[in-house]
Amino acid sequence: MTAALAEQGTPARVPAQDPPAPPATPRRRPRRERAFDDVPRWQIYLPLALYLLFTLVPFYWMLLFAVRPAGSTSLVPWPVTTAHFEKVWNERSFGIFFQNSMIVGVATLVATTTVALAGGYALARFDFRIKNAFMLALLCSQFIPGALMLVPLFEIFRNLQMINSLGSVVIAETVFQLPLSMILISGFIKNVPVSLEEAAWVDGCSRMRAFRAVVLPLLRPGLVAVGSFAFVHSWNHFLFALMFLSEQDKQTIPVGLNTLIGADSVDLGALAAGGVIAAVPVVIVFAFIQKWLITGFSAGAVKG
Repeated sequence: MTAALAEQGTPARVPAQDPPAPPATPRRRPRRERAFDDVPRWQIYLPLALYLLFTLVPFYWMLLFAVRPAGSTSLVPWPVTTAHFEKVWNERSFGIFFQNSMIVGVATLVATTTVALAGGYALARFDFRIKNAFMLALLCSQFIPGALMLVPLFEIFRNLQMINSLGSVVIAETVFQLPLSMILISGFIKNVPVSLEEAAWVDGCSRMRAFRAVVLPLLRPGLVAVGSFAFVHSWNHFLFALMFLSEQDKQTIPVGLNTLIGADSVDLGALAAGGVIAAVPVVIVFAFIQKWLITGFSAGAVKG
């Protein structure tokens, strides 16, 4: 019968086809992005250029005084001299100051990061009765100026016979920076899913081993942020070193810079050279860890 219909000229059945898909709607960009398209470029770059100029001019001025000869008034550092650096490094004992500052900074970094890691893990993973009150106390402690801690800390270190010891400065700096460091580490640990640790526990890992194998590698940006902040703060801090260190061979760079300012005159070249020496480690630290530092601070501030 089918053959007969075909011979009579019956048209063959055409298979059904899907209707054409509607054209894709272009994704609309957020209103904030569209707003920047209407702003002239000079209104963006001009304020940024002024801010950059305002930031870099003091550094250029310090570098200019450090490398140009004494008595010169040129705005261009030529001819370049290293006499000021040799003077502060050899005659003003900045080599010893640099070594002491490095010891204090590295020791404070290690102590602050270790204690903050333990405390931050406890705040992030355990619930206890006074947890909220403890977190509030940590936050309120940030409003206490370091100057109020000088007298009690001095009495404590004097009774422990730790005056004129770099250990006293390390302990003071660690205590002063622990609250903020614990809050940052706690916020970063909360972003690590607990299921990762639970999976390690199921596989037979203890809590400590699961922490070292699973959680600790994910905390690298947070540890870099907390450690760099502790190092830079202890490197630049002047008050504790001035109060607890009276012998010249135990002083740090901020106290050494203060000794370059006399009662009647100031050696601007030597002071600028000392400032450059003090700024170089901080610039190097931020240059190498800038990416991790921003990631660590932003991740630690998401949850609290």
